[in-house]
Amino acid sequence: MKIFIVYCHPCDDSLTRCIRDNFILGLESANHSYIISDLYKMNFRTDMSESEYRREAFYRPEISVPADVSAEHEKINSSDAIVFIYPLFWSEAPAKLVGWFDRVWTLGFAYGENRKMKKLEKALVLVSAGNTHEYFEQTGIGTAIRKVFLEDRLFDRVKQKEMIVFEATSREKEDREKNRDRHLKLAFDAGAGF
Repeated sequence: MKIFIVYCHPCDDSLTRCIRDNFILGLESANHSYIISDLYKMNFRTDMSESEYRREAFYRPEISVPADVSAEHEKINSSDAIVFIYPLFWSEAPAKLVGWFDRVWTLGFAYGENRKMKKLEKALVLVSAGNTHEYFEQTGIGTAIRKVFLEDRLFDRVKQKEMIVFEATSREKEDREKNRDRHLKLAFDAGAGF
């Protein structure tokens, strides 16, 4: 299986990066291939241009999409599955990843009539989060995160969707280091079992 990984984290020495690397090791152990868009390393532009806005807001598919967006479309359509790996910032994906959706989920590709985005077999969302699972469920934030990402952004674009939240990853959390090995094993297993 060929997997497209959309990775979004500004630091190379983060736990999220370790999660990504262990997930990739798992994919490789299962003989899957992958391509990756590292949004920060690519310096992916996340703000829509006026032309892009007019294309989307006024349903004008005759306005072409920029080359960087078209490249992301090609990565998606050349893959069987998509994986998003990112840290949770204020109960949401980083602005760079939200902007990726703003620009890449375009009219005629991800929505609208005769859309060209293939229906992917699977989507997996790997999220590092500062708080615990209990906190997210008690506050309703866990439900909101899943609803926005799985039911809105991914919607019917994939056949099977799953989100794994790696909890209590904030540096001030007492259990951060204790849970590190468990998180990295979970990431590896998610890749190996893909």
